[in-house]
Amino acid sequence: MDEILDYIGVKSIENLFSIIPEKIRIAGLNLPDGKNEREVEMKIKKILNMNKSFFEMPSFLPIIKPHYVPPAVDEIVGRQEFYTSYTPYQPEASQGILQAMFEYQSIICELTGMDASNVSMYDSSTALGEASLMACRIKKRNKILIPKNVFWHKKSVLYNYAKGANLKIVEVEYGEDGKIKTDINEKDVAGIYIENPNFFGIIDDRYDEIEEMKENMDAILIVGVDPLYLSIFNPPSYYGADIVIGEGYLGNYMNFGGPSLGIFACKKEFIRQMPGKIVGATTDINGKRAFCMTLQTREQHIRRGKATSNICSNQALCCIAFLAYVSIMGRNGLQRVAIENMKNAKYMADRLQKIGFRLPFNSKFFNEFVVVGNIDGKKLNEKLFEKNIQGGLPVNEYLKNGILFGVTEMHSKEIIDYAVEKIKDVMEEIQ
Repeated sequence: MDEILDYIGVKSIENLFSIIPEKIRIAGLNLPDGKNEREVEMKIKKILNMNKSFFEMPSFLPIIKPHYVPPAVDEIVGRQEFYTSYTPYQPEASQGILQAMFEYQSIICELTGMDASNVSMYDSSTALGEASLMACRIKKRNKILIPKNVFWHKKSVLYNYAKGANLKIVEVEYGEDGKIKTDINEKDVAGIYIENPNFFGIIDDRYDEIEEMKENMDAILIVGVDPLYLSIFNPPSYYGADIVIGEGYLGNYMNFGGPSLGIFACKKEFIRQMPGKIVGATTDINGKRAFCMTLQTREQHIRRGKATSNICSNQALCCIAFLAYVSIMGRNGLQRVAIENMKNAKYMADRLQKIGFRLPFNSKFFNEFVVVGNIDGKKLNEKLFEKNIQGGLPVNEYLKNGILFGVTEMHSKEIIDYAVEKIKDVMEEIQ
C-alpha cells in the first residue's frame, strides 16, 4: 500500500480522500454479520411484506403514475434476446433487438413529429441536460431559458449539467394561467425549454406565441412532452420544436420511480449533435434488409473533446417495453387511454372543488392538475397515509397549500370517490 501511495504522490489514505467534504464522510460501512441463504431470503420477504400495491394504497402522486401494462408486454420483454439494458454492437448476431430499436425510434418520431430519435437517454432529467448542451453547441452560446415551474429534481439535474459546462440557466416566470411567459426579452439565448403539459399539468396551446418567442431570440426550442398526451394533441413539430424530450413510461411499471427511459428526438439538421446512439436500416452483402448502429457520438468512439455525450449506455429494455406497449395498443388504443386519463382527472378535479378546493389556474389540463385548499399538503398526506392513500405532491414552492394530483386510467371513479371522501374526512378532522 505504501508503495502505491508513494507512486501516486499521496502521503496517506486520509490524504487520498481529502477532496471529500468532512460532513459526508463515514467511518465505515457498518455492515451486519453474514447470513446464510435461508436467512437472507427470510429477511428479504419480511422487507417485501412492507410494500403495498396501488390497489391496497391508491396513489395520486404525479410524474411517475400507475398505468396498465398488458401481460403481453411482460412476455415480450422477458425473452432472452431482449432482456438487456444495452444496445448490441454485433449486428450479425443481433438483428432482432436492432430492428426493435429501429421501430422504437420510428414510433418516437411519429409521436413527436421529429426527423430522428436516439435509442433513449437515462430519463427525462438527463435528456434535458443533454438537450441543453446540444443547443449550446448548435448556437455557440451558453444561455438556456427554462420555466420557473419545473419539477425540482429535473431542475437539480440540469443545474449539475450546467455547472461543469458553464451554462447560464435563466428561470422564466409563469403567468396567472400557469403557463411560461412568452413576452420576454433575453439576448444570446442558445435554447428555450418549455413543457407541454407543464409541471402544473397545464396544456399550452399558444402555438403562435411559442414559435414567435423562439424566432425572436433565434434559439433552439426544446419541448418536454408526455408521450401519451401526444396521441391526441398536436406534436411539438407543429409549433417549431427543434429537440423533443420526455419520460418514456409507457409499458413500464412504477418500480419505486425507475428505471424509465429518456425520450430524445430532433430535427434532421441537428442529428450530428444529438447524443446517444441511433440504429439505422441498411442492406447486407446479399442485398437483404438489415439493421446496424448508424451513429454513436460518444466518447468511447470519438475523441473526448469531440463527443456529444459521455453517457455510455441507454435504457434498451425499457425501450422494448415502450415499443411493445404502443404496438399492442395501436393508434386508437393510445387515444382511448389518453382520453380516459383526461376524463378521470377532470372528474377528480370537480369532486375536489365540491369539498372546498379550488383550481388556481383557469387553463386546460391533461392528467395532472393543481388544487389549492385550506390545508397544508404535507399534513393532508400524513393523515391520508394512515388511511392507506398516497395523496398528491405538495407544491408549496410555487403555491401556498398547493397540491399536484396525478390521475390515470387506473384511477376508477370508485377509487377517486373513495379518496375524495377520505380527504374530506381528514379536512374535517384537522379543522
